[in-house]
Formats: sequence, structure tokens, C-alpha cells
Amino acid sequence: MIELEQILIVEDDKNLNNGIKIALGKEYYCHQAFSIIEAEKILNEYKISLAILDVNLPDGNGISFVAEIRKRSKVPVIILTADKSETDIVMGLESGANDYITKPFSLMELRARVRVQLRDKTSQEEVFQIDGYYFDFVRMEFINNGNPVELSRTEQKLLRCLLENRGKSVSRSQLIDYIWQGDTEFVEEHALTVVVNRLRNKLRNTQKHPEYIKTVYGIGYTWQI
Repeated sequence: MIELEQILIVEDDKNLNNGIKIALGKEYYCHQAFSIIEAEKILNEYKISLAILDVNLPDGNGISFVAEIRKRSKVPVIILTADKSETDIVMGLESGANDYITKPFSLMELRARVRVQLRDKTSQEEVFQIDGYYFDFVRMEFINNGNPVELSRTEQKLLRCLLENRGKSVSRSQLIDYIWQGDTEFVEEHALTVVVNRLRNKLRNTQKHPEYIKTVYGIGYTWQI
């Protein structure tokens, strides 16, 4: 079973909390908390990849909680604030939050911000060596069993996204958003299939190495470990 990224939602407004879970639930595993006490328990029990945290909570201040989280973890935090003034925003960022979003907000915007934070979180590696493959995204060198491979820009983006999330499923919508950043309105689903097939063909070899790019039916693709 492929493990999804785990997101913690800390929001005492049950309707908003449930709405966020529904919006993110197809791509991530969401834990819901309605107070700081509940959030602390979840953080201690699970491997959380990102936290979405309201500023005003019934048992404390979300900004102070961000500072507490930072003492023990580098998990990305997005704060939710109803205050459009700079006060909460500046204090939240200075306490260690990675991003903020002001209420009311669209769930589409929140999804985009979550994707950015999780993408930045996994974008540290630049060189990958796996079996006979050598991929260097700094020098743009891609080698398959000693043979250079020419990859288009879209193929490079697809490869990198799969490698950074190896062992995890990446949905088709995530891949389309990553590859054609912001220009997805006129991108057909078939375009992704074409790019995946081209990349598979370029990385295929006669050695007894497994084919790493696997289709996860009904979801998307994964670089299988």
C-alpha cells in the first residue's frame, strides 16, 4: 500500500475543518483537530507532513502554538487568519509559519498553497543514483546504464516529481499542476499520458532492472522503490 502525505488540520470551526478535509482528502490523509490539545496528541502520534493551523483556537493562540511546534519540528505550517491586517500575518511568520491565508479563502487556493509547501519540502535533492540510472538536475545530465538520455523540459519535470516522491503515489492532477505550473486550463489529461509513455521508453533498457514508473490505477503514478 502506498502511503499518502499526512496533513493536520487545526480549526475549531467544524464546517470549515470538514470542508478543508474534503478538499484535500483525495490527495492527502487528513487528521482533524479542533483544539491545541488534540493537535499536540496527533503531532506526537503521527508523521505529519504539513499543518494547517487557525490563529484563534478555544484553548490557546495558534501563533504561540507555531512557536512550540518549531522547537521540535520543521514541519511546514500554513496559518489561517480572519484578520487581514498585518499583525497576525507578521507574528505568525516570525513565529515560524511558512505561509498564511486569510479568511474567507477558496479551497482551490488552499490546495495550491499546500502543494507548494510539500513540493518545496521535498525539493532538496538534486542528484539521484538508482541502479544504472544517474540523474543530475543541476548539470542536466541524465544517464541510463552509461548512455546519455535526452529529456525534454516536461519529461524532466515529470521525472523529478516522481523521484522526489518515490514510494508514494502522485495523482494525475498533482503531476499536471507540477509540470504545467499555472498553465493547466488548456492541458488535456491525455497530454500527461503521452509524457509518461515517452519517459518510460527513454528509461527502458535491456538490463535486468525493474521498470520503476508504475501506474497506480485510479490515482496516478509512482516511482516504485
